[in-house]
Amino acid sequence: EMSEMSERSKQNVAHGLAWSYYVGYLKIVLPRLKKSMEEFSRDNLNLLACRKTWKLHILIPLSCDVYDDLEKADSNIQYMTDLTETTLARAGTKKRVYKHSLYVIRDEENQLWHCAVEYATPLQSLYAMSQDECAAFSREERLEQAKLFYRTLEEILKGSKECADTYRLIAYEEPEEAEAHFLSREIVWHLRQEHQEEIAVLEGSDPHSPCTALDSAELNLQVSVSDLPQPLRTDGF
Repeated sequence: EMSEMSERSKQNVAHGLAWSYYVGYLKIVLPRLKKSMEEFSRDNLNLLACRKTWKLHILIPLSCDVYDDLEKADSNIQYMTDLTETTLARAGTKKRVYKHSLYVIRDEENQLWHCAVEYATPLQSLYAMSQDECAAFSREERLEQAKLFYRTLEEILKGSKECADTYRLIAYEEPEEAEAHFLSREIVWHLRQEHQEEIAVLEGSDPHSPCTALDSAELNLQVSVSDLPQPLRTDGF
């Protein structure tokens, strides 16, 4: 009965996408990320001086509007290079390649910042479903799904020891009026916070957790605990 209620309200969609993204991708790549960043840093000492930025910065636009090319999303974001690839046999595919791209981001003072950044790809599925008559997602339902995806992913990653301190979720709502450099400003804000965290640690002070531009407390889903999606099976399948 709970499964049927969840399916009717479409709550299992975002919940399932978040778990799939974690188990099928993040849990594989994030534990290997620090090593790749360290290798790059040895060869490029001046570019990744702040170890707190040695993370995968995951963009979560609540509109689900995902660009395949970040440079087209914001001209202040420029591709630099790729980190070392991870190659694994996965689900019957030999030598499946996983890699991350490093970008140079220019802020409003023309200072350059470097980081690994990419969109959360499941948002593309949510957007496609809202355009498909079979899925019957309204724009409002898509927004709620995006919020639930973020909240679920945040909770999953918080409980993952393997992925600790290897990621930063950047959830945001785009302004109603288009701004050419909104995305770069959003990313730089988080990079500055990471720099402040590292400075606090080096100085021996107690670093305060920064208030993210959009944290989970602001994502008011109005979903009760009893309404949260439940597993469809309990026998391990």
